[in-house]
Amino acid sequence: MMDQGLRNYFMITGGYWAFTLTDGAIRMLVVLYFHQLGYSPFEVAMLFLFYEFFGIVTNLVGGWLGARIGLNLTMHIGMGLQVVALAMLTVPEVWLSVVYVMLAQALSGIAKDLNKMSAKAGVKTLVPQEGNSRLFKWVAMLTGSKNALKGVGFFLGGTLLEFVGFRDALLILAGGLLLVLIVTAILLPRGLGKSKAKPGSDKLRFTQIFSNTPAINGLSAARFFLFGARDIWFVVGLPVFLMSVLDWRVSEVGAFLAVWVIFYGIIQSCAPIILRGRHPNATTAKVWAFGLVLIPAGIALALQQGMEPNRVIIVGLIVFGAVFAINSAVHSYLIVAWSEHDKVSMKVGFYYMANAGGRLTGTVLSGWIYQTQGLVGCLWWSAGFALLAGLLSLGLQNNLAEERP
Repeated sequence: MMDQGLRNYFMITGGYWAFTLTDGAIRMLVVLYFHQLGYSPFEVAMLFLFYEFFGIVTNLVGGWLGARIGLNLTMHIGMGLQVVALAMLTVPEVWLSVVYVMLAQALSGIAKDLNKMSAKAGVKTLVPQEGNSRLFKWVAMLTGSKNALKGVGFFLGGTLLEFVGFRDALLILAGGLLLVLIVTAILLPRGLGKSKAKPGSDKLRFTQIFSNTPAINGLSAARFFLFGARDIWFVVGLPVFLMSVLDWRVSEVGAFLAVWVIFYGIIQSCAPIILRGRHPNATTAKVWAFGLVLIPAGIALALQQGMEPNRVIIVGLIVFGAVFAINSAVHSYLIVAWSEHDKVSMKVGFYYMANAGGRLTGTVLSGWIYQTQGLVGCLWWSAGFALLAGLLSLGLQNNLAEERP
């Protein structure tokens, strides 16, 4: 018979996979559909402003909420909100004003980060406190498979947009996620990840969500710039460049970005193998962060030298994806490993608040910089953000919590 912890891990992962498919698909649907309607790159970026902003708020509050009511419940609340957000966008086209779409995206942002925080913190509760090698494998597999499925979501969004249209695509996604919500609500145990502390105790005070641990604060600051470095060129600049400059079709853009994210997810899942089975420490985070700086800078230089842009983008994005995937896997493990077992949801929530802040900043800058400086400008800004992530990582010290066998 399957171990109960392993069964619950697969249930959490399955729910996370289903949610991620819809999250990737809705992102691609919104970017491509509103670009087709004539929105400028900056206007497209603004559609995601509330998505990222409310992700910050959700991570700040969601970890504390998960400790009080249980991570399974916060995960299911996230799924329900995503169903509502998808349904909101099925209204007639004349209703799809910028403000209305931003509100729908706000719900989607809340849903995404409730789901992500619940899944990643939930894994910590299923692993014995001394099992850091097992924890690294489980976190890497969860995070990597999520990103691979997000790539499938990109492809799904672009394909559905081309073949069934915007509204029917949203209805298909909403119906599928609602079914998964019902199944996981029935099968997952109640109170998963709920703190053992009594309501009103110091451990459950709202102020506990703010970390007083230097390692977690430093890691969170580095995470802000790490994800800003990705989104500053990937979210708006790259897909718009592929369509408007390189004349790629909608389905080709969706397929290419999907394959990239799937590749990125596979590399992330394989991080324990690439790192030779050793769970990472602070030194690992520093080395890989500085390695990332060279890649967007190299792509920018190649484009400025007039090299064939299709080849430069494809090869450059593959290399960027591989190195970024290792960075992300290392970070995702360290925040879980360094968090206290009984307050993991609050610490993970604080950390992913910084992650959401980096995505928000990167998303807004992606539209503005592409509109004013082009893709090369986005890439140089990306290199700058990666450099800041590396510099902030210099203050991290190897922690005893991660050195356990």
